[in-house]
Amino acid sequence: MEQIKPSPFGAANFEARIVKNIIEPAKSIFNKGSVQTALDEMQARASDSSSVIDQRGELLGTVSKNKMNRKVGGFGHDPKTEPVEAQIETNNPYCFEDQTVAEAEQMMLNANVGEVPVVTREKLLVGTISIEAIAQEKRWRKRLEPLTYYPAAENATIGCSTPLLHHQ
Repeated sequence: MEQIKPSPFGAANFEARIVKNIIEPAKSIFNKGSVQTALDEMQARASDSSSVIDQRGELLGTVSKNKMNRKVGGFGHDPKTEPVEAQIETNNPYCFEDQTVAEAEQMMLNANVGEVPVVTREKLLVGTISIEAIAQEKRWRKRLEPLTYYPAAENATIGCSTPLLHHQ
């Protein structure tokens, strides 16, 4: 395994940063609730989709407000009695908390998504990571990069076209 070289600021370089260092809290829905409960929770969060977990906190997949409305309401089913578990999409991307940020970013770009759930190796949901959070982290890291030192600049002469005033 390659040693990660620390920057002058004590943090590892961006490509080697681990996802768990920049995750955001996850907002999820329990799998045993009704579609109506899930829709109400997403409405309260102003969200179009949500991760779904079981009682242990294991990620089962995601649900989408639009798909639930079409499948449940569109077919005349009662959203108060229809289980959200039947609406879970399981083929959605996610990443592990110990992956690098660069790996997570590439995975999101390949999947054409802006945010993914972050899980432990046991698939327990620990948060989310977004392309925006990664971009913000990159901008923040760029501002912390040290200036490049040019030894020749020490010998440069700085000229002045107007004489300096000397007060006595």
